[in-house]
Amino acid sequence: MQIRCISADHQNQQITGFCIDSKCPNQRHYCKVCLPSHNLHLNKLISQELLYQWVKERILMLKYLKNNVQEFKFALDSLINLFLPFNNFNIQQLSELELSQIDQLITGLCQMADCEEELFKQLQQSIEQTKSIVNQILKKLKSQTNQNQNGNLQIPQFNIDKSTLEQTNNQSILEPNVKLFTFDFMKQNIIKQNESCNAIAFNKDYSIVITGCKKDIKVFQNNQGKLNQIQLLSEHTSNVYSLNFLKNINNFVSGSDDSSIIIWQAIGNNQWQSQQKLNGHSLAIFCLLLNNTDDLIISGSADKTIKIWVKQDQWLCQQTITDHTNQVYSISLNEEQNKLISCSFDYQILVIEQQNMDKKWIVKQQIKLDTWGYRLCQINDNQFTFQPYCKQQMHVYEMDNNTKQYRKTKEIAVKSGSSVDNCFFPQQYLKSKCLLVNKNGNYINLMRKTENGDFKVQQSIKIGNFHIYGQLSNDGEYLITWDDGSKEIQIRKCREL
Repeated sequence: MQIRCISADHQNQQITGFCIDSKCPNQRHYCKVCLPSHNLHLNKLISQELLYQWVKERILMLKYLKNNVQEFKFALDSLINLFLPFNNFNIQQLSELELSQIDQLITGLCQMADCEEELFKQLQQSIEQTKSIVNQILKKLKSQTNQNQNGNLQIPQFNIDKSTLEQTNNQSILEPNVKLFTFDFMKQNIIKQNESCNAIAFNKDYSIVITGCKKDIKVFQNNQGKLNQIQLLSEHTSNVYSLNFLKNINNFVSGSDDSSIIIWQAIGNNQWQSQQKLNGHSLAIFCLLLNNTDDLIISGSADKTIKIWVKQDQWLCQQTITDHTNQVYSISLNEEQNKLISCSFDYQILVIEQQNMDKKWIVKQQIKLDTWGYRLCQINDNQFTFQPYCKQQMHVYEMDNNTKQYRKTKEIAVKSGSSVDNCFFPQQYLKSKCLLVNKNGNYINLMRKTENGDFKVQQSIKIGNFHIYGQLSNDGEYLITWDDGSKEIQIRKCREL
């Protein structure tokens, strides 16, 4: 950008950079003539070219802080809920209680006493420190005089005080029609599962859950989060990596490390049998998806290819896409079912579109990346998300209306907690609730999409290790996972706050 200095005697000088020293009393922008006034902190000067990156990093840090403050609030709310029965207790009623009720009351108060000395002491210190820091920030902001000057460089004036902060704090971080939520762990419904469980899927009415337990597929009946195993399927010869139910009938498909895809047909009484095996890939099937009309299967493999399978009398491979140069980790279809995106270890995202005339799929855009990742997801026809490998930012890509090409427009702060990850547990977007599930390292980040196309983390579930696999039910009520630390199939139920 071409900006001229606004100082009266520097009118013809071009701005060369900006000062980011928090204690600097001079104007932030500087030209060659202004430079001597910043001599004491030259290491705090950045060029125009680096300003965008610096601002972006500061904003990401603020978003990360906001998410942590929100998690802290959730934790405090949970603690407050524990106190409510005691707060509402009328001491005059003590003589009216039965002995068993008195025993329960004493037990509860003893448990509170056990944590009082340690927890409450630390909590009080944290509250005092936080109040002190917030007050310091408010004083600094109020003491600043942001002057709105005439000229080429306009600096907006911000008036921030306590009342403004309180008003902002009382507003929802989301649009009014979107409620906050949290997923509560249903500890009573856990199932011990020692073998690795790499893939999990719900059927269309959430009554059935299937899990890939090494080479076997376990079928469970789901009754409000309580699972009961009803069948074991053992057609694959190696680990099952992908499971997907069809949208309109109760059949499902599985992809395996044995390089095969199996179509499983429902035969009544909640039983399934192998209907057809698709052999075309030469290595493991990492990802599978089906279209909304159940007549198209798309598979991504470690053999670097994406295959398009169509249903005629039997399922047949219609096309093989070979534009990736390394193993394919994730694929996703848009709402109109005519645009496919994929990511690979080859540091690129492919945008692949289906032609109207011959129905062939053609690569329309190759997005070169400076990193690679395991997960991406189409949000709508003009937007998708991508999670770089173990990074604490999720990338948002949007289509440029002029060029009709995707470009990265946002980076959303998310949690990772690990320097290693695996490629299973795909991103999942539930349009009806504007809810995105984004597994990243040791965390499952549950995010809401806002009306302006942004994403806000509402809950980050930390698991003991990065070997986590799971899926969200299509009604958004249940999140089911398996992890290598607990070696349990765990159910979490959504609760609106």
